[in-house]
Amino acid sequence: MTTSSSERGVSLGMPELPAPGYPDDVRARLEADAREIIARYPDSRSALLPLLHLVQSEEGYVTRTGMQFCADVLDLTTAEVTAVATFYTMYRRRPSGDYQVGVCTNTLCAVMGGDAIFESLQEYLGVGNGGTTEDGKVTLEHIECNAACDFAPVVMVNWEFFDNQTPATARSLVDDLRAGRPVTPTRGAPLCTFKETARILAGFPDEREGATEAGGSAGPASLVGLRLAKGETAPARVVHPRDGGPHDEPQDRAVHEPSPKEHLSSHDAPQESSASDPSHPAGPTAEEGE
Repeated sequence: MTTSSSERGVSLGMPELPAPGYPDDVRARLEADAREIIARYPDSRSALLPLLHLVQSEEGYVTRTGMQFCADVLDLTTAEVTAVATFYTMYRRRPSGDYQVGVCTNTLCAVMGGDAIFESLQEYLGVGNGGTTEDGKVTLEHIECNAACDFAPVVMVNWEFFDNQTPATARSLVDDLRAGRPVTPTRGAPLCTFKETARILAGFPDEREGATEAGGSAGPASLVGLRLAKGETAPARVVHPRDGGPHDEPQDRAVHEPSPKEHLSSHDAPQESSASDPSHPAGPTAEEGE
């Protein structure tokens, strides 16, 4: 007895039908916006990135219809547009929530609690990485770096910063988002929906009162290098190993120059290890080749 390919669940590899077009009124509106974007660039194909944000602002993700629209107005193939849309993670490929909640799980945020926050939110929301809650409000994802290490662990909502988070504060944050309660980022512009954020990223002004003036700012640790580049000097600081951390030294007092046996940071100070413990010498854990 034989079974058909459909009974075995085997795809015959039939090509997809062409993407449906936007309704006439939507296409006319998007074409007007697209002309404004394209006019900013000497080469029209350079407008592809903001145009993908534009179509994402229409449906909340980059659909086949959106990619076909971009190809049409830029005289590109859909393959060229798809190659770009699938390369950048800021472009969503499937329906997602009003609020993209990204938890940094890169090294520093992870060890400071980012992994615990992400695991807590997955369990609390009942979704995995890239999953969206049933009410369509929140999409959860891990992000490799939010570029805010001096505020670790960091959560971002629609690319706005929520600094120094804990599992408890992150759960409270998503509760407020789902309930429609006002949420204020730690720094930066007031929060808006993902579709509204996508339109701003397409290059259109944020017309909310005070939003532009409330733009994000870097933390003190991030600005040290900039201050030094400008010729500004900070008070001399010497970190004494394991005695309570850094101390501000009076400006009229000579700064102690550490000897080769001293260390400027307790992180650099010698640590007890198996290599320094004769009773527990370090050695290979397995024979070579195992």
